[in-house]
Amino acid sequence: MRRREFIRGLGLIGAAAGSTLFGRGSIAQSEPEHPLIAFVGAPPPGSVVPQFIIELTLGNIVKGLSELGYVKGRNINIIRRADIFPDRVPTIEEMIALLKPDILLAGATLDAVAARKATATIPIVCAALADAVHLGLIASEARPGGNVTGIEPYLAGLPTKQIELAREVVPTAQRVGLLTNLSDPKGPPQIGDLKEACRALSLSVVEADASAANDIPGALATLANEKVDVVVVLQTSLLLVRCEQIGAIALERRLPTVFGYREHVTHGGLVSYGVDLRWCYWRTAYFVDKILKGARPGDLPIEFPTKLWSAVNLKTAKALGVTVPAALIARADEVIE
Repeated sequence: MRRREFIRGLGLIGAAAGSTLFGRGSIAQSEPEHPLIAFVGAPPPGSVVPQFIIELTLGNIVKGLSELGYVKGRNINIIRRADIFPDRVPTIEEMIALLKPDILLAGATLDAVAARKATATIPIVCAALADAVHLGLIASEARPGGNVTGIEPYLAGLPTKQIELAREVVPTAQRVGLLTNLSDPKGPPQIGDLKEACRALSLSVVEADASAANDIPGALATLANEKVDVVVVLQTSLLLVRCEQIGAIALERRLPTVFGYREHVTHGGLVSYGVDLRWCYWRTAYFVDKILKGARPGDLPIEFPTKLWSAVNLKTAKALGVTVPAALIARADEVIE
């Protein structure tokens, strides 16, 4: 089956599974000469990606592309791997063979690793790279050198700021809990930095790992049973996708929580300080535009966010009996009441 015929056949799937992003029938009406951008992220078996994640990732990518003059169905096609077949998620290799996309979009590091295993020639743009040199995805941040480029949203010194924030919202804290996710490449480097920041303040650390969604309740129960004063939740894909679950359990267990992503706070967490993922996905459009205009991904340096975002949920603070300092509220970028 030719790419044009297959793309036309995706119209109903696009309308049913992602109409808020793609527009009803927009894929079916597109022309074959339009560049095809394929988002390779997919939910774990047996799970569904929350709508807010789709809006955070593809929604902001589409927004960025539109600001650069790209209109879905008019001069560009955008397809999610998860929407190709109604009954299952195809492998990246299957998607490439069927659609022959011009660019692959990876939502996070694990997606980029899978995409790189599938192809060494199709450009791959990742909005949330981590440990990319060690994983063999790039040669260096200044000159990636292969077919992978994108944004690295993990900044030096950020874990120290998160520990300082934890002490600010719980000034008497002596035991810090870490909700970890060791199966994600983004996890282990954060743990080392967080432990070092705790040692510098003479704080003890209790770790509980959640490498799968089913591990989260038990991990938070462990931290509660260890009577930690505050919990810092690592910045990983799994823990982000499960932010509603984490927020609800933390509230039930009376655990003040500190995060790196604002999305946790908008879904019930206490406070956050870190990179604004909305910007990371929006900025992905810059790389797509450059590549479509002839740039090689290996020549496009990895970028880093220049602005951090802080958020406070006063509703959660009230439920926990935590008094958020007025100074913290005043400097927050986002206050949820």
